[in-house]
Amino acid sequence: MLDVDSYKVRRHHISAMHVLGILDHGTRGDTLERVVDRTVDRLTQEGRVGVIRYDATIADGMHTHEPTAVGGDVIYDLGADGDWTATGTGMDVTDALDGLTPTCDYAVVVGVADLRYPKLVVGSSDVEDDDVIAAVDTPGELDVEAVVTALTETEPHETLESLVDQVKRSPTADRAGAIATFTGRVRAKDDDDDARTQYLEFEKYEGVADERMAALEADLEARDGVLEVELYHRTGVVADGEDIVFVVVLAGHREEAFRTVEDGINRLKDEVPLFKKEVTVDDEFWVHDRP
Repeated sequence: MLDVDSYKVRRHHISAMHVLGILDHGTRGDTLERVVDRTVDRLTQEGRVGVIRYDATIADGMHTHEPTAVGGDVIYDLGADGDWTATGTGMDVTDALDGLTPTCDYAVVVGVADLRYPKLVVGSSDVEDDDVIAAVDTPGELDVEAVVTALTETEPHETLESLVDQVKRSPTADRAGAIATFTGRVRAKDDDDDARTQYLEFEKYEGVADERMAALEADLEARDGVLEVELYHRTGVVADGEDIVFVVVLAGHREEAFRTVEDGINRLKDEVPLFKKEVTVDDEFWVHDRP
C-alpha cells in the first residue's frame, strides 16, 4: 500500500513535465539527429518522453505514431500554416505540450527557435541566451548527464488538467467528493480605454518562493476535509490571454473545496514572493514599484 505521507513528499518530483528545446545552428548531415537521439535515449531512462518536431516541409499536419527516426514514447510532427501551427489541425506547439503533460515526464521540442523553455543548441558553443542550458559544436561535446541534471532543475510545464489528474491519483481520492479549481490568466485591460497589456513577466525569489509555496500547500492540506492541494504559478513571460496560476483542491465536500481554493489564491498572492512586470503597448513597469 502506498504511504500517504511518502506520496506527498514525492508527488512534485514525479508528476510535472520538463521541456527541452533542441535547436540547430547550421549543422550538416546527421549532427542534430545524433544529439536528439542521445538526449531522448537518456531521458527515457528517467521517464516517459514526448517528442515534438517542427519541420516546415511537412504538409500533412500532425501525426502521432510509433518511434521511427528518434526515440520517445510519443512523437508529434508539426508542419506549418505560415507559423508553426500544425497544418489543418489548429494546434500549435503549446497545444501539443499541453496534450503531453498528463502522461509524459519530459518533452523534447526540436526546431522551434522562440520556445520559452530551456534549450540545447547544436552547431554553436558561444550562444548567449538565458534559456540555453547547453551549447555544443559537435555531438561528441554533448554532456548528456549535465543536460538532464540542468533540465530537472528548471520550471516544469503544468496545465490545469495535469494537476487535476495528479490529485485524482492521490491515495486519499476515495474519500473525495469534490475537486475545485481556480485559473488566473493575463487580462488584456481593465477598461476599454486602457492601454492593452501585451504580456506579464514574473520572477520569483529563488528558493524562498518554492519553500513558501510548499508550506502554504501543507497548511491548507491540514484543514479538516481537505485532502490534497496543488498550487502552481508560472514564471518568465506570460502573454495576453495565457494562464498564469492554478489552484486545485481535492476535498471531501464542496464547501471545504471552494473555501480552500479562494484562500489558496489569496494567500499565494500575499505570501509567496513573486515579482511582476507589466508590458503594455505604451509602457512597461514593475508592479511593485507603482504606488
